[in-house]
Amino acid sequence: MTSRERVHATLRKERRDHLACMPITMMFAADCLGVKYRQYAADYRTLVDAQLKTAEQYGFDHVSAISDPAREASDCGAKVQWFEDQPPAILEDNALLVDKATLAHLRPPDPGEGKRMQDRILGVESLRRSAGSDKFVEGWVEGPCAEGADLRGINRLMIDFSDDPPFVEDLFEFVTALAIQFARAQIEVGADIIGIGDAAASLVGPRIYQRFVLPYEKRLVEAIHANGGRIRLHICGNTRRILASAAELQCDFADVDYPVSMAEARQLMGLDQVIAGNLNPIRDVREGTPKSIFEQLKNCHEQAGSNYIVAAGCEIARGTPPANVLAMSAFAQNTGQN
Repeated sequence: MTSRERVHATLRKERRDHLACMPITMMFAADCLGVKYRQYAADYRTLVDAQLKTAEQYGFDHVSAISDPAREASDCGAKVQWFEDQPPAILEDNALLVDKATLAHLRPPDPGEGKRMQDRILGVESLRRSAGSDKFVEGWVEGPCAEGADLRGINRLMIDFSDDPPFVEDLFEFVTALAIQFARAQIEVGADIIGIGDAAASLVGPRIYQRFVLPYEKRLVEAIHANGGRIRLHICGNTRRILASAAELQCDFADVDYPVSMAEARQLMGLDQVIAGNLNPIRDVREGTPKSIFEQLKNCHEQAGSNYIVAAGCEIARGTPPANVLAMSAFAQNTGQN
């Protein structure tokens, strides 16, 4: 069974030879290739080489185009600060929509017009071509809350939820339409699955999530499914209060970060939801040992049940010992689905 077949079988809830292993790697992958992170995030060819090498060296079942959350915002005109060996960052104090009136005149960029979104599209296309039918290929978009925060500024957005709901709705309409277009372009060039990163959603309570965020996430999920893609929902942080609602999205699988136990996630999301995670990337993975990682993954699998994918709660951290990462794939390869 190839890696791609294994992940497809997992998401279809069919029998497979062993558990799939799909941890998120970004800075870890750049370091694996021996390149500065700026190069990894700015040039799809470097990202592709790093992902292919990392997946091969560590036995992962997928390769991913994820690099940073600033691609869509950058193409919209947001100011982004670049660093030599760290991910680029949105300048919160000088966000594109500090003046809310700017939204009325903002036009969604074409993902294929030669900027950072196109670089990701080219990356997905190259990953598909290089991985062939062996590896599962993952594209990525920002979710409505995360992208809204990138354009408006996270602190301003949190206030807008109560002070100006119509503006939030207009903003989420804009970013969701852009995410749908961006996701479609990645599916067209070979993405098997689209990761939706919506980290900012972990900062809101269930009322705001259900009122503002969930409807737009649902629209995005439905559009990706309609275009033949699958969805990986990634909301890092403490998602305990919104997991039950997030299960309504019917994503193909959802990452669960370490603040929520796997047992609780399974109870909140239901038996049919495929879930991944949820080791603490620092305490458990980087600072752990192969033996402790094996035991923690065993506990996660027992709590999650058969619909489980091996991963950490979030990105594998830079500086994680190779033996610790290999322990994750070894656990997957030595563990049946039940």
